Amino acid sequence: MRDWLAGRRTGSLANGLLYDRTLLWVALGMMVLGLIIVTSASLPVSQRLADDPLLFAKRDALYLGLALLLSLVTLRIPMVIWQRYSALMLLLSIILLLLVLIMGNSVNGASRWISLGPLRIQPAELSKLSLFCYLSGYLMRKVEEVRNNFWGFCKPITVMVVLALLLLLQPDLGTVIVLFVTTLALLFLAGAKLWQFLAIIGAGLFAVLLLIIATPYRMRRLTAFWNPWDDPFGSGYQLTQSLMAFGRGELFGRGLGNSVQKLEYLPEAHTDFIFSILGEELGYIGVVLALLMLFFVAFRAMSIGKRALQIEQRFSGFLACAIGVWFSFQSLVNIGATAGLLPTKGLTLPLISYGGSSLLVMSTAVVLLLRIDYETRLSQAQAFVKR
Repeated sequence: MRDWLAGRRTGSLANGLLYDRTLLWVALGMMVLGLIIVTSASLPVSQRLADDPLLFAKRDALYLGLALLLSLVTLRIPMVIWQRYSALMLLLSIILLLLVLIMGNSVNGASRWISLGPLRIQPAELSKLSLFCYLSGYLMRKVEEVRNNFWGFCKPITVMVVLALLLLLQPDLGTVIVLFVTTLALLFLAGAKLWQFLAIIGAGLFAVLLLIIATPYRMRRLTAFWNPWDDPFGSGYQLTQSLMAFGRGELFGRGLGNSVQKLEYLPEAHTDFIFSILGEELGYIGVVLALLMLFFVAFRAMSIGKRALQIEQRFSGFLACAIGVWFSFQSLVNIGATAGLLPTKGLTLPLISYGGSSLLVMSTAVVLLLRIDYETRLSQAQAFVKR
């Protein structure tokens, strides 16, 4: 009788209860919200560029369909496969970052994309997931060395620096900062010593300061962030237009499709500054809803990672935590830039902004969370049956 009940329990779990349905539906909701806002925000620029107001909406829908198809495949891949091929993924990312410097397409002075027919790939997005998979595998094998040996702490930092140098040649300082912060967060979770963090953080801040001082456009972004109203039609133009969008939105917004700032007053309205258009059209209520969805995905990622680490699934646990930090920090930088709390860094809003590579990689990261949660629950169910 006991074996029969245990079998019933395992069977019911295997039939669907092993998946975090709430996380799945929230992620899908964010994708749909992103498609709606991208469609609304991109109408004027699509009309001007291609005489087709739905150009970017069609592209975003195409990438969304590809993301869903890719997710169905990714969900069936065990985490041990990701662990086994994490170094190969990292090597592929390095090769792509080198190729984009040689044959990449330049947009707004940055060479970040490789064209493959109608599709464009941004290797910087893939490099994030590849690095975090590699670091998770490294920490699974060398966690004691990281805790007790300075060289063990420096090895993953060295790998991150190699990617950072390639990214800075594009240039893409925003992605470098995401890699740096997430790498440090992972090492902190692994138990590295505090003084090592202080040394690396100090060196990182000094390097970022030098990069800002040495590059005029980065310095202009920083001064515009301090007081955009000093030059509202020059260096502060984008931020002032973004703040005006939030102000117009008020509590309930102007209504879907009724944004004024998207009429080419606000540059990059459907990409980096899509959150401003969301605030203008959906108001404070829409902003709070989007923030809650973003917070929930990041919180669930950390919860899934914690549970995996508790049952000694270290690769899965570290990777889930890395995704949580990555997701939350990138959201913080994007929203902080649109609200004037942080300098503009050119990072997409996860699952919402227009951007095919970002959508594909971010959706893959969410599916990895679902897979980790599935394997964790399955392991706990099997342990219950054995008892």
